[in-house]
Amino acid sequence: MSQVVPQKPLRVVVWSTGTIGRHAIAGVDAHPDLELVGVWVSNPDKHGKDAGVLAELGRELGIAATTDRDELIALRPDAIIHTAMTDDRPFEAIEDLIWMIESGVDVVSSGPVLLQWPEKILPPEMLERIEDAGRRGNASLHVNGIDPGFANDILPLVMTSLSQRIDEVRVMEICDYSTYYQPVVMGDLFGFGKPMDFVGMLWQPGILTMAWGSVVRQIAAGLGVTLDEPLIEDVERRPAERDTPSVSGDVAAGTMGAVRFQLIGTVDGVPRVVLEHITRTDAEAHPDWEKPPAGTDGCYRVKITGEPMMQVDFTHHGEFGDHNVSGMITTAQRLVNALPAVVAAKPGLVTAIDLPLVTGRGLVTGSRA
Repeated sequence: MSQVVPQKPLRVVVWSTGTIGRHAIAGVDAHPDLELVGVWVSNPDKHGKDAGVLAELGRELGIAATTDRDELIALRPDAIIHTAMTDDRPFEAIEDLIWMIESGVDVVSSGPVLLQWPEKILPPEMLERIEDAGRRGNASLHVNGIDPGFANDILPLVMTSLSQRIDEVRVMEICDYSTYYQPVVMGDLFGFGKPMDFVGMLWQPGILTMAWGSVVRQIAAGLGVTLDEPLIEDVERRPAERDTPSVSGDVAAGTMGAVRFQLIGTVDGVPRVVLEHITRTDAEAHPDWEKPPAGTDGCYRVKITGEPMMQVDFTHHGEFGDHNVSGMITTAQRLVNALPAVVAAKPGLVTAIDLPLVTGRGLVTGSRA
């Protein structure tokens, strides 16, 4: 399938102006097929402020942010780019998304990431609610990003098209999180900087499967593989070896400073699809774990064992920032650039496998009138 090009610009609302949302605003502003018509904010102090100011574009866009969600739906937008924080409120966020598509608005969202491939994670009745809301509103919902997202769904599946035999697909994130500003995620979910006997939310049984099971199962579905259930969760946490500064809260020696986790999908007991994260707050620590390429502070790595043996390291960094800045940009842009295809898709939940080719059409410097 070729990429989708709308006949006229799609009217878009950006839902939040945080670490991802402000980049989504910039992305919509730069995209020739999209028109920003509204912005939602949760903070009353941001109500009435111009979207360009909130996105730090250095200019106004003539769009005032609002805390009134009904006001935004009344604009009758074609689509919403939903980038609000969902890690600590996944089910409340799902209710928000159901309301949006039931209201007749197509949605692309950065979370909850379990909606990338929610089978065996959400109960069947909730999946049916989402599909029914999409049918009633004639609207689609697509959840994606960079990880979970492009780096561990589209990228590995495209690579497997070069395979003659596949023994294992392993998708990895190897990153230094010391420059990642998200205190709730870093402290409460991961437990970085907390005593080793504090078990962060992510390490509770079943949470990794809820958070990244969609990745493992979507790759398996793309390969026509039925995995054993349940998926296998494997976690190794290590203390910081020295005091380490971090933008989300400094990490003292002896407190939790690094983690390596795997979510393993097996077939007849043999690992076939594996998600692995190696997350450090000190880039030099724990050299026995895999590291990103020299000269970089993070990468996504895809390793395909079989015939042939293949590995791709996907690195990125911001023009004026590090990999965490560009990570927010790539997350936002995967949603922004996929939006026309999602609007054109069937009602209900749309996965990465369902979409046609998505490119950065219209974004080449100097190509926009």
